[in-house]
Amino acid sequence: MATQRVLDFLATRRPSGPCLVVDLDVVADNFNAFEKALPESKIYYAVKANPAPEILRLLAGLGSSFDTASVAEIEMALDAGATPDRISFGNTIKKERDVARAHELGIDLYAVDSVEEVEKVARAAPGARVFCRVLTDGEGAEWPLSRKFGCVPAMAVDVLRHANRLGLAAYGVSFHVGSQQTDLGAWDKALGDAKAVFARLAEEGILLKMVNMGGGFPTRYLKDVPTAQAYGQAIFQSLSKHFGNRLPETIIEPGRGMVGNAGTIKSEVVLISKKADNDNVRWVFLDIGKFGGLAETMDEAIRYPIVTERDGDEKAPCVLAGPTCDSADVMYEKTPYPLPLTLTIGDEVLIEGTGAYTTTYASVAFNGFEPLRSYVI
Repeated sequence: MATQRVLDFLATRRPSGPCLVVDLDVVADNFNAFEKALPESKIYYAVKANPAPEILRLLAGLGSSFDTASVAEIEMALDAGATPDRISFGNTIKKERDVARAHELGIDLYAVDSVEEVEKVARAAPGARVFCRVLTDGEGAEWPLSRKFGCVPAMAVDVLRHANRLGLAAYGVSFHVGSQQTDLGAWDKALGDAKAVFARLAEEGILLKMVNMGGGFPTRYLKDVPTAQAYGQAIFQSLSKHFGNRLPETIIEPGRGMVGNAGTIKSEVVLISKKADNDNVRWVFLDIGKFGGLAETMDEAIRYPIVTERDGDEKAPCVLAGPTCDSADVMYEKTPYPLPLTLTIGDEVLIEGTGAYTTTYASVAFNGFEPLRSYVI
Protein backbone atom coordinates (compact mmCIF):
# COMPACT_ATOMS: atom_id res chain seq x y z
CA MET A 1 0.00 0.00 0.00
CA ALA A 2 1.17 3.52 -0.79
CA THR A 3 1.94 5.29 2.48
CA GLN A 4 0.19 8.51 3.46
CA ARG A 5 3.50 10.32 2.92
CA VAL A 6 3.58 9.13 -0.71
CA LEU A 7 -0.08 10.06 -1.27
CA ASP A 8 0.49 13.53 0.25
CA PHE A 9 3.58 14.04 -1.94
CA LEU A 10 1.63 13.17 -5.10
CA ALA A 11 -1.31 15.36 -4.06
CA THR A 12 0.81 18.43 -3.33
CA ARG A 13 3.60 18.12 -5.90
CA ARG A 14 1.42 16.82 -8.77
CA PRO A 15 4.41 15.55 -10.80
CA SER A 16 3.61 15.20 -14.50
CA GLY A 17 4.31 11.98 -16.37
CA PRO A 18 4.92 8.59 -14.80
CA CYS A 19 7.12 8.65 -11.70
CA LEU A 20 8.25 6.51 -8.79
CA VAL A 21 7.99 7.81 -5.23
CA VAL A 22 9.94 5.96 -2.51
CA ASP A 23 9.25 6.41 1.21
CA LEU A 24 12.52 6.14 3.17
CA ASP A 25 10.65 5.40 6.42
CA VAL A 26 9.52 2.08 4.91
CA VAL A 27 13.10 1.24 3.85
CA ALA A 28 14.31 1.91 7.42
CA ASP A 29 11.52 -0.30 8.83
CA ASN A 30 12.50 -3.11 6.43
CA PHE A 31 16.17 -2.85 7.41
CA ASN A 32 15.26 -3.05 11.11
CA ALA A 33 13.00 -6.06 10.45
CA PHE A 34 15.84 -7.94 8.69
CA GLU A 35 18.26 -7.06 11.49
CA LYS A 36 15.82 -8.34 14.09
CA ALA A 37 14.96 -11.50 12.11
CA LEU A 38 18.59 -12.52 11.49
CA PRO A 39 20.62 -10.76 14.19
CA GLU A 40 23.74 -12.86 13.55
CA SER A 41 23.81 -12.17 9.79
CA LYS A 42 25.37 -9.14 8.15
CA ILE A 43 23.03 -7.32 5.78
CA TYR A 44 24.50 -6.53 2.35
CA TYR A 45 21.87 -4.47 0.50
CA ALA A 46 21.72 -5.43 -3.21
CA VAL A 47 22.41 -2.02 -4.73
CA LYS A 48 21.00 -3.07 -8.13
CA ALA A 49 17.47 -3.18 -6.69
CA ASN A 50 17.41 0.61 -6.33
CA PRO A 51 20.64 2.63 -6.23
CA ALA A 52 19.04 6.00 -5.38
CA PRO A 53 21.70 7.94 -3.40
CA GLU A 54 19.18 8.77 -0.65
CA ILE A 55 18.47 5.05 -0.09
CA LEU A 56 22.17 4.18 -0.03
CA ARG A 57 22.93 7.02 2.42
CA LEU A 58 20.10 5.95 4.72
CA LEU A 59 21.23 2.31 4.74
CA ALA A 60 24.91 3.21 5.18
CA GLY A 61 23.91 5.29 8.20
CA LEU A 62 21.93 2.37 9.63
CA GLY A 63 25.03 0.17 9.40
CA SER A 64 24.20 -1.80 6.26
CA SER A 65 26.85 -3.33 4.02
CA PHE A 66 26.42 -3.43 0.23
CA ASP A 67 26.35 -6.09 -2.48
CA THR A 68 27.51 -4.50 -5.74
CA ALA A 69 27.54 -5.69 -9.34
CA SER A 70 29.93 -3.18 -10.94
CA VAL A 71 32.59 -0.58 -10.24
CA ALA A 72 29.94 2.14 -10.62
CA GLU A 73 27.87 0.56 -7.82
CA ILE A 74 30.99 0.24 -5.64
CA GLU A 75 31.63 3.97 -6.10
CA MET A 76 27.97 4.74 -5.27
CA ALA A 77 28.23 2.78 -2.01
CA LEU A 78 31.50 4.54 -1.10
CA ASP A 79 29.94 7.94 -1.91
CA ALA A 80 27.03 7.05 0.38
CA GLY A 81 29.42 6.60 3.29
CA ALA A 82 30.16 2.88 3.28
CA THR A 83 33.76 1.84 3.95
CA PRO A 84 35.42 -0.68 1.58
CA ASP A 85 35.20 -3.46 4.19
CA ARG A 86 31.37 -3.18 3.97
CA ILE A 87 31.26 -3.76 0.20
CA SER A 88 31.21 -7.04 -1.71
CA PHE A 89 31.79 -7.31 -5.47
CA GLY A 90 29.03 -9.88 -5.86
CA ASN A 91 28.91 -10.32 -9.64
CA THR A 92 30.52 -13.55 -10.86
CA ILE A 93 31.16 -12.02 -14.32
CA LYS A 94 33.76 -9.24 -14.02
CA LYS A 95 36.32 -7.71 -16.36
CA GLU A 96 39.81 -8.11 -14.96
CA ARG A 97 40.38 -4.35 -15.10
CA ASP A 98 37.20 -3.85 -13.00
CA VAL A 99 38.53 -6.27 -10.39
CA ALA A 100 41.80 -4.28 -10.39
CA ARG A 101 39.89 -1.00 -9.93
CA ALA A 102 37.81 -2.48 -7.10
CA HIS A 103 41.00 -3.74 -5.44
CA GLU A 104 42.47 -0.24 -5.77
CA LEU A 105 39.36 1.12 -4.01
CA GLY A 106 39.98 -1.28 -1.12
CA ILE A 107 37.41 -3.99 -1.93
CA ASP A 108 38.51 -7.34 -0.52
CA LEU A 109 35.50 -9.65 -1.05
CA TYR A 110 34.66 -11.13 -4.49
CA ALA A 111 32.14 -13.64 -5.86
CA VAL A 112 33.36 -16.34 -8.25
CA ASP A 113 31.81 -19.42 -9.83
CA SER A 114 34.56 -20.73 -12.09
CA VAL A 115 38.27 -21.42 -12.11
CA GLU A 116 38.66 -18.81 -14.88
CA GLU A 117 37.15 -16.07 -12.69
CA VAL A 118 39.38 -17.09 -9.79
CA GLU A 119 42.42 -16.62 -12.00
CA LYS A 120 41.32 -13.07 -12.88
CA VAL A 121 40.84 -12.18 -9.20
CA ALA A 122 44.19 -13.75 -8.26
CA ARG A 123 45.97 -11.58 -10.84
CA ALA A 124 44.07 -8.32 -10.23
CA ALA A 125 43.35 -8.52 -6.48
CA PRO A 126 46.08 -10.75 -4.97
CA GLY A 127 45.30 -12.08 -1.50
CA ALA A 128 41.60 -11.10 -1.65
CA ARG A 129 38.81 -13.19 -0.11
CA VAL A 130 36.58 -15.08 -2.56
CA PHE A 131 33.34 -16.98 -2.13
CA CYS A 132 31.99 -19.43 -4.71
CA ARG A 133 28.38 -19.34 -5.84
CA VAL A 134 26.59 -22.70 -5.92
CA LEU A 135 23.64 -23.43 -8.25
CA THR A 136 20.16 -23.87 -6.72
CA ASP A 137 16.94 -24.93 -8.43
CA GLY A 138 14.95 -21.78 -7.53
CA GLU A 139 11.71 -23.71 -6.98
CA GLY A 140 9.08 -21.63 -5.21
CA ALA A 141 10.41 -18.33 -6.59
CA GLU A 142 8.20 -16.04 -8.69
CA TRP A 143 11.31 -14.84 -10.55
CA PRO A 144 13.56 -17.95 -10.58
CA LEU A 145 17.17 -17.36 -11.54
CA SER A 146 18.56 -19.27 -14.48
CA ARG A 147 21.74 -21.31 -14.73
CA LYS A 148 23.65 -18.17 -15.65
CA PHE A 149 25.24 -17.90 -12.18
CA GLY A 150 26.80 -20.54 -9.98
CA CYS A 151 28.25 -24.00 -10.44
CA VAL A 152 27.42 -27.40 -9.01
CA PRO A 153 28.73 -28.07 -5.46
CA ALA A 154 31.44 -30.50 -6.66
CA MET A 155 32.83 -27.81 -8.95
CA ALA A 156 32.65 -25.23 -6.14
CA VAL A 157 35.12 -27.43 -4.24
CA ASP A 158 37.52 -27.30 -7.22
CA VAL A 159 37.06 -23.53 -7.63
CA LEU A 160 37.82 -22.78 -3.97
CA ARG A 161 40.71 -25.24 -3.90
CA HIS A 162 42.18 -23.41 -6.92
CA ALA A 163 41.67 -20.05 -5.20
CA ASN A 164 43.57 -21.31 -2.19
CA ARG A 165 46.38 -22.58 -4.42
CA LEU A 166 46.70 -19.15 -6.08
CA GLY A 167 47.10 -17.35 -2.74
CA LEU A 168 43.54 -16.07 -2.41
CA ALA A 169 41.58 -16.59 0.80
CA ALA A 170 38.96 -19.27 0.07
CA TYR A 171 36.38 -17.59 2.25
CA GLY A 172 33.02 -19.23 1.70
CA VAL A 173 30.06 -20.25 -0.39
CA SER A 174 27.08 -18.31 -1.70
CA PHE A 175 23.76 -19.21 -3.28
CA HIS A 176 20.56 -17.46 -4.36
CA VAL A 177 17.25 -19.28 -3.94
CA GLY A 178 15.47 -17.16 -6.59
CA SER A 179 13.92 -13.72 -6.40
CA GLN A 180 10.53 -13.27 -4.65
CA GLN A 181 11.03 -16.63 -2.95
CA THR A 182 7.95 -17.58 -0.93
CA ASP A 183 8.97 -21.09 0.17
CA LEU A 184 10.42 -20.87 3.67
CA GLY A 185 12.17 -24.21 3.15
CA ALA A 186 14.07 -23.06 0.04
CA TRP A 187 17.17 -22.19 2.04
CA ASP A 188 17.41 -25.67 3.61
CA LYS A 189 18.70 -27.63 0.60
CA ALA A 190 21.06 -24.79 -0.36
CA LEU A 191 22.52 -24.72 3.17
CA GLY A 192 22.95 -28.50 2.98
CA ASP A 193 24.93 -28.07 -0.25
CA ALA A 194 27.00 -25.31 1.37
CA LYS A 195 27.81 -27.55 4.33
CA ALA A 196 28.96 -30.33 1.96
CA VAL A 197 31.43 -27.91 0.32
CA PHE A 198 32.67 -26.79 3.79
CA ALA A 199 33.15 -30.42 4.89
CA ARG A 200 34.95 -31.53 1.71
CA LEU A 201 37.46 -28.65 1.86
CA ALA A 202 37.98 -29.04 5.61
CA GLU A 203 39.33 -32.54 4.90
CA GLU A 204 42.09 -30.81 2.90
CA GLY A 205 42.80 -28.25 5.60
CA ILE A 206 40.96 -25.42 3.80
CA LEU A 207 38.62 -23.92 6.39
CA LEU A 208 35.79 -21.85 4.91
CA LYS A 209 34.30 -19.21 7.19
CA MET A 210 31.23 -17.67 5.54
CA VAL A 211 27.92 -18.57 3.90
CA ASN A 212 26.36 -15.85 1.77
CA MET A 213 22.65 -16.76 1.76
CA GLY A 214 21.84 -14.27 -0.99
CA GLY A 215 18.57 -12.47 -1.49
CA GLY A 216 15.19 -13.81 -2.53
CA PHE A 217 13.33 -12.20 0.37
CA PRO A 218 10.01 -11.12 -1.12
CA THR A 219 7.92 -8.00 -1.04
CA ARG A 220 4.13 -8.11 -1.00
CA TYR A 221 2.46 -7.77 -4.40
CA LEU A 222 -1.02 -9.30 -4.76
CA LYS A 223 -0.49 -12.16 -2.32
CA ASP A 224 0.62 -12.11 1.29
CA VAL A 225 4.20 -13.24 1.88
CA PRO A 226 5.85 -14.56 5.06
CA THR A 227 7.36 -11.98 7.43
CA ALA A 228 11.09 -11.37 7.78
CA GLN A 229 10.76 -13.01 11.21
CA ALA A 230 9.38 -16.21 9.66
CA TYR A 231 12.28 -16.34 7.17
CA GLY A 232 14.73 -15.71 9.99
CA GLN A 233 13.41 -18.62 12.06
CA ALA A 234 13.39 -21.04 9.11
CA ILE A 235 16.91 -20.08 8.05
CA PHE A 236 18.30 -20.29 11.59
CA GLN A 237 16.78 -23.77 12.03
CA SER A 238 18.38 -24.93 8.76
CA LEU A 239 21.74 -23.42 9.70
CA SER A 240 21.66 -25.24 13.06
CA LYS A 241 20.57 -28.49 11.39
CA HIS A 242 23.45 -28.48 8.89
CA PHE A 243 26.23 -26.75 10.84
CA GLY A 244 25.39 -27.72 14.44
CA ASN A 245 26.99 -25.45 17.04
CA ARG A 246 29.78 -24.31 14.73
CA LEU A 247 27.77 -21.78 12.78
CA PRO A 248 29.63 -19.96 10.01
CA GLU A 249 29.54 -16.21 9.50
CA THR A 250 26.48 -15.42 7.41
CA ILE A 251 25.50 -12.68 4.99
CA ILE A 252 22.09 -11.90 3.47
CA GLU A 253 21.59 -9.72 0.38
CA PRO A 254 18.04 -8.32 0.40
CA GLY A 255 17.16 -6.05 -2.51
CA ARG A 256 13.48 -6.39 -3.38
CA GLY A 257 12.65 -7.19 0.26
CA MET A 258 14.38 -3.97 1.35
CA VAL A 259 12.86 -1.46 -1.07
CA GLY A 260 10.02 -3.11 -3.05
CA ASN A 261 7.13 -2.09 -0.80
CA ALA A 262 8.63 1.38 -0.20
CA GLY A 263 7.86 2.56 -3.74
CA THR A 264 4.73 3.50 -5.69
CA ILE A 265 4.56 4.48 -9.37
CA LYS A 266 2.02 7.08 -10.44
CA SER A 267 0.78 6.46 -13.98
CA GLU A 268 -1.97 7.72 -16.27
CA VAL A 269 -4.42 5.96 -18.58
CA VAL A 270 -3.60 7.05 -22.15
CA LEU A 271 -6.14 4.95 -24.07
CA ILE A 272 -8.89 2.38 -23.51
CA SER A 273 -9.95 0.52 -26.65
CA LYS A 274 -11.09 -2.79 -28.16
CA LYS A 275 -9.76 -4.78 -31.11
CA ALA A 276 -13.21 -5.67 -32.51
CA ASP A 277 -16.83 -4.53 -31.96
CA ASN A 278 -17.71 -7.84 -30.34
CA ASP A 279 -14.51 -7.97 -28.24
CA ASN A 280 -15.38 -8.28 -24.56
CA VAL A 281 -11.85 -7.56 -23.33
CA ARG A 282 -10.69 -3.94 -23.14
CA TRP A 283 -7.13 -2.89 -23.83
CA VAL A 284 -5.94 -0.36 -21.25
CA PHE A 285 -2.79 1.53 -22.24
CA LEU A 286 -0.77 3.32 -19.55
CA ASP A 287 1.98 5.93 -19.94
CA ILE A 288 4.46 3.39 -18.51
CA GLY A 289 5.23 -0.14 -19.67
CA LYS A 290 7.98 -2.73 -19.93
CA PHE A 291 10.47 -0.19 -21.32
CA GLY A 292 9.57 2.48 -18.77
CA GLY A 293 10.55 0.39 -15.76
CA LEU A 294 8.08 -2.51 -15.59
CA ALA A 295 10.45 -5.07 -17.16
CA GLU A 296 9.63 -7.57 -14.42
CA THR A 297 6.19 -8.06 -15.94
CA MET A 298 8.10 -10.19 -18.49
CA ASP A 299 6.28 -13.55 -18.71
CA GLU A 300 3.82 -11.91 -16.28
CA ALA A 301 6.14 -13.06 -13.47
CA ILE A 302 5.51 -10.11 -11.17
CA ARG A 303 1.90 -8.94 -10.89
CA TYR A 304 1.85 -5.52 -9.28
CA PRO A 305 -1.11 -4.27 -7.25
CA ILE A 306 -2.82 -1.48 -9.22
CA VAL A 307 -5.01 1.04 -7.39
CA THR A 308 -7.46 3.47 -8.99
CA GLU A 309 -9.92 6.00 -7.57
CA ARG A 310 -12.75 3.91 -9.04
CA ASP A 311 -11.94 0.66 -7.24
CA GLY A 312 -15.39 0.58 -5.62
CA ASP A 313 -16.99 0.12 -9.07
CA GLU A 314 -17.56 -3.14 -10.90
CA LYS A 315 -14.38 -4.61 -12.41
CA ALA A 316 -13.71 -6.66 -15.53
CA PRO A 317 -10.53 -8.23 -16.91
CA CYS A 318 -8.53 -6.19 -19.40
CA VAL A 319 -5.23 -6.41 -21.25
CA LEU A 320 -2.75 -3.95 -19.76
CA ALA A 321 -0.11 -2.44 -22.05
CA GLY A 322 2.47 0.34 -22.23
CA PRO A 323 2.70 3.32 -24.58
CA THR A 324 5.63 2.42 -26.85
CA CYS A 325 5.60 1.30 -30.49
CA ASP A 326 6.82 -2.18 -29.58
CA SER A 327 4.46 -5.13 -29.63
CA ALA A 328 6.33 -6.68 -26.68
CA ASP A 329 5.24 -3.73 -24.51
CA VAL A 330 2.29 -5.61 -22.99
CA MET A 331 2.32 -6.28 -19.26
CA TYR A 332 -0.67 -8.56 -18.67
CA GLU A 333 -2.46 -10.44 -21.47
CA LYS A 334 -2.19 -14.18 -20.74
CA THR A 335 -3.85 -13.49 -17.40
CA PRO A 336 -5.87 -10.30 -17.92
CA TYR A 337 -5.96 -7.77 -15.10
CA PRO A 338 -9.25 -6.81 -13.40
CA LEU A 339 -9.82 -3.03 -13.57
CA PRO A 340 -12.97 -0.91 -13.06
CA LEU A 341 -15.37 -0.71 -16.02
CA THR A 342 -15.71 3.03 -15.30
CA LEU A 343 -11.96 3.62 -15.76
CA THR A 344 -11.46 6.36 -18.31
CA ILE A 345 -8.74 8.07 -20.37
CA GLY A 346 -6.78 10.52 -18.20
CA ASP A 347 -7.41 8.66 -14.94
CA GLU A 348 -4.42 8.27 -12.64
CA VAL A 349 -3.49 4.82 -11.39
CA LEU A 350 -1.01 3.85 -8.70
CA ILE A 351 1.20 0.80 -9.31
CA GLU A 352 2.30 -0.39 -5.87
CA GLY A 353 5.27 -2.42 -4.67
CA THR A 354 7.45 -0.83 -7.36
CA GLY A 355 10.41 0.37 -5.27
CA ALA A 356 12.73 -2.34 -6.63
CA TYR A 357 13.95 -3.03 -10.15
CA THR A 358 12.01 -0.25 -11.88
CA THR A 359 14.18 2.88 -12.24
CA THR A 360 17.22 0.81 -13.21
CA TYR A 361 15.25 -1.21 -15.77
CA ALA A 362 13.80 1.89 -17.47
CA SER A 363 15.25 2.54 -20.93
CA VAL A 364 17.10 5.81 -21.48
CA ALA A 365 14.96 7.13 -24.34
CA PHE A 366 13.12 4.36 -26.14
CA ASN A 367 10.60 6.06 -28.47
CA GLY A 368 11.76 9.36 -26.99
CA PHE A 369 10.12 8.68 -23.62
CA GLU A 370 12.31 9.94 -20.78
CA PRO A 371 13.58 7.50 -18.14
CA LEU A 372 11.32 6.89 -15.16
CA ARG A 373 11.52 9.89 -12.85
CA SER A 374 12.16 9.08 -9.21
CA TYR A 375 11.47 10.97 -5.99
CA VAL A 376 12.76 9.80 -2.61
CA ILE A 377 10.98 11.26 0.42
